[in-house]
Amino acid sequence: MSKDILELNDNNFKAEVIEADKPVLVDFWAPWCGPCRLMAPIIEELSQKHGDKIKFGKLNVDENQATASSFEIMSIPTFILFAEGKEAKKLIGAVPQKKLEEELSSWTN
Repeated sequence: MSKDILELNDNNFKAEVIEADKPVLVDFWAPWCGPCRLMAPIIEELSQKHGDKIKFGKLNVDENQATASSFEIMSIPTFILFAEGKEAKKLIGAVPQKKLEEELSSWTN
């Protein structure tokens, strides 16, 4: 994982995401999930491209079930964009990079 992408967990989620001073895109994933692994390089690229405007983080749902269940994560990957501590956008499943960029454009332009 790149240094630009935060490793989120049940303990740091509130400080890093809910109390963040800019929007945060959280990738809810697990190591055994094929589509999650497909999305990893896309998230990596987006973090390098838009890291000045949006923070990027990954939360392993197997290791952090309390946080995952509090946001009703039923399938992975799920991407939630938090703005001002609240869920602003939710995307479920692997999505093409172009679609993800379009969904984030309100926060990156």
